[in-house]
Amino acid sequence: MMQGYGVIRRTAETRRRLEALAARLGPDAGLESVIPALDRICSAAMWIVVHETYARRMYTDGRPLAPGDFKPRPEGHTGGSLNMVPAYAGYLAANALSGLTRSWLMGQGHCVAAIDTLNLLTGNMGAQQESRYSLSDEGLTRYVRDFYSCLLTPAGQPDSPLGSHVNAHTGGGVSEGGYLGFAELQYVHMPLPGERLVVFLSDGAFEEQRGSDWASRWWRAEDSGWALPIMINNGRRIDQRTTMSQQGGAEWFRKHLQLNGFDPFVFDGRDPAAFLWAILEMESRLEKLGSGAIQYPVRLPYGIAHAPKGAGFPGEGTNLAHNLPLMANPHTDANAAARFNEAARKLWVPPDELRHAIEVLANHARSGRPKERDHALVHRRPILNLPAGLPGRDAAGGSRSSPMSAIDEVFTAVVEANPHLRPRVGNPDEMRSNRLIRTLGRLKFRVTHPEPGVPESVHGHVITALNEEAVVSAALANKGGINLVHSYEAFGPKMHGAVRQEIIFARNLALAGRPPEWISIPVVMTSHTWENGKNEHSHQDPCFAETMMGEPAPFSRVFFPADFNTAAAVMGALYQTRGQIWTIVAPKADSVPDRFSPGEAALLAANGVAMLEWAGHRGAEARIALAAVGAYQLGEVLRASRRLCDRDFPHAVFYMLEPGAVRSYPFGGSGAVVLTHTRPHAIWGVLGPLHGSAPLSILGYRNEGGTLDTSGMMMVNRCTWAHCLLECARILGTAPGDLLESRELAALHGEASPHGVLIPFPGD
Repeated sequence: MMQGYGVIRRTAETRRRLEALAARLGPDAGLESVIPALDRICSAAMWIVVHETYARRMYTDGRPLAPGDFKPRPEGHTGGSLNMVPAYAGYLAANALSGLTRSWLMGQGHCVAAIDTLNLLTGNMGAQQESRYSLSDEGLTRYVRDFYSCLLTPAGQPDSPLGSHVNAHTGGGVSEGGYLGFAELQYVHMPLPGERLVVFLSDGAFEEQRGSDWASRWWRAEDSGWALPIMINNGRRIDQRTTMSQQGGAEWFRKHLQLNGFDPFVFDGRDPAAFLWAILEMESRLEKLGSGAIQYPVRLPYGIAHAPKGAGFPGEGTNLAHNLPLMANPHTDANAAARFNEAARKLWVPPDELRHAIEVLANHARSGRPKERDHALVHRRPILNLPAGLPGRDAAGGSRSSPMSAIDEVFTAVVEANPHLRPRVGNPDEMRSNRLIRTLGRLKFRVTHPEPGVPESVHGHVITALNEEAVVSAALANKGGINLVHSYEAFGPKMHGAVRQEIIFARNLALAGRPPEWISIPVVMTSHTWENGKNEHSHQDPCFAETMMGEPAPFSRVFFPADFNTAAAVMGALYQTRGQIWTIVAPKADSVPDRFSPGEAALLAANGVAMLEWAGHRGAEARIALAAVGAYQLGEVLRASRRLCDRDFPHAVFYMLEPGAVRSYPFGGSGAVVLTHTRPHAIWGVLGPLHGSAPLSILGYRNEGGTLDTSGMMMVNRCTWAHCLLECARILGTAPGDLLESRELAALHGEASPHGVLIPFPGD
């Protein structure tokens, strides 16, 4: 038990730790039978992993491969996968030993070969993999051939249920891990009370995405399960050493973690039994935290698994270990083939020994626990109680209000109706100025030492940091609860990578027949492009909404509330859906006119676009349509409509609340002028394929800005009511002077000041 097996060699320190663990657990715990089985499972998995990269045939008898048995074009993230095998194997052994199935998360998704292979060995595969692979020559051959096969089915979908990253077919996979660093930001927010989560993290991701240092700042025993982070410290990224390695390696990182509130320790990352010990050691330390009143922040245990990249195979520790460690292709190079066969033979486990090892570790039926593919994070189905009714305002009284206030009221009402759900608000900076006043008052900032007179609490639910990636991750990770994210619109692009990873994974789950059932998450963009002049041009950028309209529907949906009631209707509709990200671009100013009744707003939210019966000119069949995307854009369109009414030009007015929901040309056969919050190309992408021969003009953000008020922004981007009329004249084939006065035309052409003519003077 204590010596290891094959290339697995147990250090004196690991042996001492295991002896102490055995003494603590007692003789009946089964450690002496689990560790030999663990060593063999680990070695066999490493054997299969290297075949995945290089071989197109496998033989369970471990015979050497001939040149024709190798892939002409090998591929795989081999070194990282080899490092992940002992890690995931140790996790499986910890579950088998304790009779408890923990959740798992892997930040380095490109190491999926380790996960899939160990799942194959232990019968823990997803349905599509389980029906395709087996521990036979034929089943393993198909397995290694499917790896990077890139084949398509007749329906045009990937044929292989294996991917280059964690995917919807990976047993127990909950995150692709394609964007390095987001697992580091999310893991502490994932487990609910009573759950345990083992997290495998990357030293490369540590330099990719900072913010994981704050985990101990956010963790609370009262509303969180146990989070057990393990850094795979192999010191290599693609072409050179990691920055951590250059700064001093594992010992430097241990000191860094101590300074940031963790309780770190280093262990042998080559040894699966060391991972088993580390998981149980971290749980023992966490258990001691609950023995009295907890003072926050606590020192969360953190394991640092130190090993050369690609340990156990030729090329370990070199840059080549990242992908193809043999330095040559064994399909064409005899020396490389010999190196492969020699190294693989050291990893091979005789079938009888392997079968016994599998029986020991895959003890789910005997212990009555779920398989790792069905751990707690996989099946998030929170029960949501909807509040009775939505807040509303009388649209006929000429009142004004903030659409953000509606979002605030609805979210707070939903939180109050669901005290059993853990709320999380991702807040990068300001809440009060963004009108989330009730939300802040109820949920409060999460801090370790509350300041008197400030809405702060040790157990607050608002996660605040000047790091958009970190705060959006707090909400994305909380799939067992209810969430909201908000940001200045210009900072939305910083969130995009994390949000996109969630959208892709949700879509792929749905394609695999398992649509996600977590409560849809609003990502609210406010202090937006057209109202954020005080912060200059850098804060005027609608590209997050534009980008999100390009992500797969219905998993990504984008809304532009026009007023209080439409914002409330959007939030109400959101809570009727699951597994979606809703981008909501809403003004925060309290001077936005209340234009839609609650009933009109509900219909608009259901249909995405509507003709405004109370606007336009009904004297005859409409000759042109005016349409708006965005609250301030609607104001300009309505002013243009009044001029068309005055000049007796029949027209219709539309509002597009959810442009991506448009499936047919909404304006009939007439031409149209659309004024949009976004750049014009975003709406061209929606309407262009639909509009046929009808003339269409789209005005929007032209990348102009500065220290300007909303009217000034409209002017410099050629988006005022007058610019709409200029386009109407062109489409209608009439002279501009038929719609605009001479002084207005002079202002449009830069021959006179626009103030007092097209737009008000600042401050009016």
